[in-house]
Amino acid sequence: MPNLKHILLFTVLLSFLWSKNNHTNALIKEHSPYLQQHVHNPVNWYPWGKEALDKAKKENKLIFLSIGYSTCPWCHVMEEESFTDVEVAKILNNNFISIKVDREAYSHIDKKYQKLYMAVHNKRGGWPLSVFMSSKQEVFFIGTYIPKEEGYGSKGLLKLLPSFVTLQEKRDALTEAIRKYNKIDRNQTLKITLTKKIIDRVVSKIGKEFDALNGGFSSRPKFPEASKLELLLDIYHLNGDKKAYSMAEKTLQKMVEGGIYDQIGGGFFRYATDYEWQIPHFEKMLYINAELIAVYVKIYEMTEDKLYKKVVDETIAQMEKNYMQEGVYLSASDADSDGEEGGYFIYEYFEIKSALKVKGWELKEIEGALAYLGIEEDGNIDGDLSHTHIVGERVPVKLDKMKAYLKAVRHKRIFPFIDKKINTAWNAMMIKALFVASRINDKYLGLAEKRLEKLLEVTYKNEVLYHQVLLHQAPTQKALLEDYAFLIDALLAGHERTYEMNYLMLAETLTKEALSKFYRGQCWYLSDDGIKTYADFDDRHYTSALSVMLENLLKMATLREKVKYTIVVEETLSAMGKVLEMHPESASKLVHTFLRFKMGNVIVHAKKEKLQIAQNKLDDVKYPFLLSSVQESDEYLACKTTMCFAHDKNITKLIEKINKAIK
Repeated sequence: MPNLKHILLFTVLLSFLWSKNNHTNALIKEHSPYLQQHVHNPVNWYPWGKEALDKAKKENKLIFLSIGYSTCPWCHVMEEESFTDVEVAKILNNNFISIKVDREAYSHIDKKYQKLYMAVHNKRGGWPLSVFMSSKQEVFFIGTYIPKEEGYGSKGLLKLLPSFVTLQEKRDALTEAIRKYNKIDRNQTLKITLTKKIIDRVVSKIGKEFDALNGGFSSRPKFPEASKLELLLDIYHLNGDKKAYSMAEKTLQKMVEGGIYDQIGGGFFRYATDYEWQIPHFEKMLYINAELIAVYVKIYEMTEDKLYKKVVDETIAQMEKNYMQEGVYLSASDADSDGEEGGYFIYEYFEIKSALKVKGWELKEIEGALAYLGIEEDGNIDGDLSHTHIVGERVPVKLDKMKAYLKAVRHKRIFPFIDKKINTAWNAMMIKALFVASRINDKYLGLAEKRLEKLLEVTYKNEVLYHQVLLHQAPTQKALLEDYAFLIDALLAGHERTYEMNYLMLAETLTKEALSKFYRGQCWYLSDDGIKTYADFDDRHYTSALSVMLENLLKMATLREKVKYTIVVEETLSAMGKVLEMHPESASKLVHTFLRFKMGNVIVHAKKEKLQIAQNKLDDVKYPFLLSSVQESDEYLACKTTMCFAHDKNITKLIEKINKAIK
């Protein structure tokens, strides 16, 4: 017969299940995986849109805007603590219009409020981002993760929410709180004439934040910062700066030996939580891997170190295996597996040792391979559990067999949740990475072409570009600046490898559209949907879409011989370029674009078959701003945007003339 304790536990469980599943809110019709995670919260969530914003005005209610994404661990924590809690839900439902935003769907909304957080708190924000506004969308409080009860330096939602309701009742106090949040420093005009000396300044500034022992450009957490690494390598190509090269190479080496790289399955995690790159945050993002593939191609070409080529091959294989569906790439995977942080990726020393002994391995073989991979008796991550990273210098004889066994162990586990959104910008990044990787392995060229064709089929409908879509669903959200920027970039990369004119023509069509949609009054906006979010040059999470767009314009100006595109770049740098003078280390792609603007593209023209024959030699040219395009000429021509300066029937001799002219 069950005792009272069991009856009470059963009652509590039933109550929990009822409270979790007996609620359905307005997110039920949304396609976003993140929004779907909140459909059965007792909070009356609304998606971003006119209905919710009009309702707030009509009912004179405060707005609670919560921004996150499906694989965000602290978003999950805040949901479990607060958004499934009936007490919190009651306060929100009675006094607020609560709006959920998927930051990957509405990256421009996220950017707008992340910039506000930075301006108010003088530090970067993150996710979840919690924004409280008046009924007229005037912000009076902004934070990130807020616990239910007091803690983590916060009063907690149960105290904050009632205090906001009281604030609304005191109109003067609310007005003052809103005023505090209206002090955003807009982009300022560039007062001085920039010169190529910015190279010395940017290397010096990056050097001050460089970790000489472990690589990377901060203490912790450490992000890969692909655009910064690419800039340093290109600076080395431009002027032979050995400091720039050593910072990039050290970082790339340490990352690939560390735990931020998946030593067993391939591919990079989102960032490392420690100084030495050993312990990652276990999310895998499509954009992180796409951007790093291109950088590792570049360092392989410079060093011919097979380790770097192996990283390229393994990372592409990982993206193809776990993040590709029906020819397009999925967005990301969660850090958790079966409720455990990193559970899919970590190992227990004695469990592995015991199993391999049974398989007939010698003790010395087992211990040598485990030690090399950093799988320790005492664990290195959580109790007795270890995450793999390269520790030893001497490669064990059975390393490949050990990796194969550890991979087989994983296959018996539950793979982390995958966000199945097809994001246009991120797919374009990956497609560009494949085109770049075809420089070192021809097999990636056909794959890149296939993936580009499928992406356009899925997200470019009736000559309208869309931001994202779920497979087998009609896209509804039109493209943002980032989608145009990265897709044009991929098309131009494809043209460089194939000389396919359709790629170039579509790139120009999209370029014209982007200018008409996002460039107004010498200012760039992230969208054209009425949400006025200024584009910026921040490269922290991934390369700035605006910087990529400006570089696209410079390439298009040369490829299509249209100076008007260069004029837009010049106007933008003049109107928004103060960051280039003050903080070039935080806008690496912008520095790269500025150098292209100052130093100029060099383009090689010839017949298509002649360019294809010469492609390997063109790849070996160190000047990073070299382009090539088809022109009916029996000779190779080397040109700038407005004139040609060299010609020769022999590509080797032409390259010698180019190198001489560049110097």
